Amino acid sequence: MKYLYLMWSNLKRKKTRTILTLLSIVVAFTLFGYLGAIRQGFSQGIDVAGLDRLIVRHKVSIIQLLPANYEARMERIEGVSDAAHQTWFGGVYQKPSNFFAQMPVNPEEFLEMYPEYLLTDEEREAWLNTRTGVIAGRKIADRFGWKVGDRIPIQATIWFRKGGERTWEFDLVGIYDGAEKGTDTTQFFFRYDYFDEARQNGQGLVGWYTVRIDDPDRAVEISQRIDDEFANSRAETKTEPEGAFLQGFANQIGDIGMIFMSIIAAVFFTILLVTGNTMAYAVRERTNELAVLKALGFTDSGVLGLVLGESLVLCAIGGGVGLALAWFLVSMGDPSNGALPAFFIPPRDMILGVVLIVLMAFIAGILPALQAQRLRIADALRR
Repeated sequence: MKYLYLMWSNLKRKKTRTILTLLSIVVAFTLFGYLGAIRQGFSQGIDVAGLDRLIVRHKVSIIQLLPANYEARMERIEGVSDAAHQTWFGGVYQKPSNFFAQMPVNPEEFLEMYPEYLLTDEEREAWLNTRTGVIAGRKIADRFGWKVGDRIPIQATIWFRKGGERTWEFDLVGIYDGAEKGTDTTQFFFRYDYFDEARQNGQGLVGWYTVRIDDPDRAVEISQRIDDEFANSRAETKTEPEGAFLQGFANQIGDIGMIFMSIIAAVFFTILLVTGNTMAYAVRERTNELAVLKALGFTDSGVLGLVLGESLVLCAIGGGVGLALAWFLVSMGDPSNGALPAFFIPPRDMILGVVLIVLMAFIAGILPALQAQRLRIADALRR
């Protein structure tokens, strides 16, 4: 406690410099936490992807469609337990900025394939029995204030109705929750049979298939079997694990992880220089004082620990406040107004933040601390 008081007293000597350094550290760790939450939002679907699920898409591109009759052929392949299809709808709600994922699916197959999407028995039954029925995730329903029983118009941008009509109207029969914190509840699913019958063109085609396999360890083998089944057909396939498919989808926006790391590395390198400079000046200004401490009995290791302790106190206060501020900002809601599947600071990032605080304190303080440790009493007192 005595040393802690001494460390804090030394930092308070140059209040303006200490405050500016603290603010720099606060900003760095606030950015670290907030950008980490954004990265988590983009990668959350990848993190919770099913190990026993494969995605089968067109070999050329995800925008190329596959025949709906592929499903029965896939389910006959050894190692495949069942299959379900989805198609990207790409509509908007009320205005172009209200964009979110909408997909026509076969309700029964879809709910069996994705048990992490939770509906009540009444909602499930209503969806199975309502041709224009739709289920929406909790997050997207809260975003627009939807409730069960609402009629929701969606403006098509790709799939027009017969006659060229752009507006599709759906009846909200259920709002699903996620079985886990990271489950995507920003999506909107409606019935494929209604969609296929009412759309202007493309009847009998789907976007991609999700396939459940019996043994995840055989994913590569089964993927090859599926692709071999449709080799040389008019629509050849490419099969990959669900996580790899979602990663490729996210990479169309950019390598979020690399962008995050680049920004954080640049910020922390700059803050490291600022903090190191602050500690170097603090030691240089106290040369005589440190010599007196040594003359009074402070050991070299004691002086080393004192300077490193000052660096740790500085970084701990700034880093702690920064992480707390990031947590507060994240708790206020995501900047996309509900478009991100998840928005929270994962525990691993908080732990990494603490590690970075200690690491930054050590790197910023070690050179000034070694300089203070090697200080010779006689030389210092002559200055």
